[in-house]
Amino acid sequence: MAQREIGPAGWSNQQGQAQGENASATHDQSLAQREFRRAILEHMPASTTAALRVRGLRKSYKDVVAIDGLELEVRPGECFGLLGPNGAGKTTTIEICEGLTRADSGEVEVLGMHWDSHAGPLRQRLGIQLQETQLSDKLTVFETLRLFRSFYRQGPEVSEVIALVQLEEKAKSRVGSLSGGQKQRLALACALVGDPEFLFLDEPTTGLDPQARRQLWDLIEQFKRTRRRTILLTTHYMEEAERLCDRVAIMDHGKVIALGTPRELIASIGIEHLVEFSAGEALDASALARIEGIRDVRIENGNILMQVTALHRAVPALLDELGRQGVPLTELRTHSASLEDVFVALTGRHLRDD
Repeated sequence: MAQREIGPAGWSNQQGQAQGENASATHDQSLAQREFRRAILEHMPASTTAALRVRGLRKSYKDVVAIDGLELEVRPGECFGLLGPNGAGKTTTIEICEGLTRADSGEVEVLGMHWDSHAGPLRQRLGIQLQETQLSDKLTVFETLRLFRSFYRQGPEVSEVIALVQLEEKAKSRVGSLSGGQKQRLALACALVGDPEFLFLDEPTTGLDPQARRQLWDLIEQFKRTRRRTILLTTHYMEEAERLCDRVAIMDHGKVIALGTPRELIASIGIEHLVEFSAGEALDASALARIEGIRDVRIENGNILMQVTALHRAVPALLDELGRQGVPLTELRTHSASLEDVFVALTGRHLRDD
């Protein structure tokens, strides 16, 4: 991996001066070392405890409050997810953190720096994939990435990034001929050409078919393993957040309503499993709620949904109760609790409802 070059060009060669030039070399080296240390201090984060720190962030569009006093902290090296329905404030939040949108109030610190005073250095250290990336249809994949690579002082070879996103066979193809999934991989590649320390991904798989979505997940996981950099990802796909994110903040109406690892958030609602079934006849749902291990029973679209703490006890008891009532079972599904269920427990709505 290429190393970030902060010091002046040629500094390392000064140490190889001939003996007859020692005095001059020592003087030059001393100046270079002071310059090198000064450059490091200018680029050093003010705090190494957080890669991103957001305090009291607010943003409104006329009478719509997009972000309402948001507080966030992303640790170095983690993949942090903002999960929530459309309109929750995820994209506005990430755009402010990326320096693309101004907040009404509050503070954003990225890699220890602020956009109003360190915009140039920050742009060199970040990679950004927007929710929608418009690239020139006439350029080839290679030409597009060569253009983006020219914006950065350092980074891998274009061919290396093409290989990383598995577009070798499309390197000479024009962007306009790519499929939706290939264009998303190219957009990710554009975010990676500067070897970013912090990668922003705004709903990177929206609109993709399941196969293309999983391919992009694999690429993001590969970047996590090999680069070990910080990632902030927004999504409304619960499975995406559970698979990719070390920690998740669930957002709703511009606020964080839950924060933790996916496992912690799921455990916090005290539900291990959900059972959904359809019955051929009307039944007494209140009797189901009295079964041991069943915490909640509700009817949605003609189906019965139950929150269950002990699946191995609840399902046999359910079948016994249906037999006692003489109600035939037409369909039965079970699944482990997910982040979707956390959102439902907190808001009474589904992520997909919005």
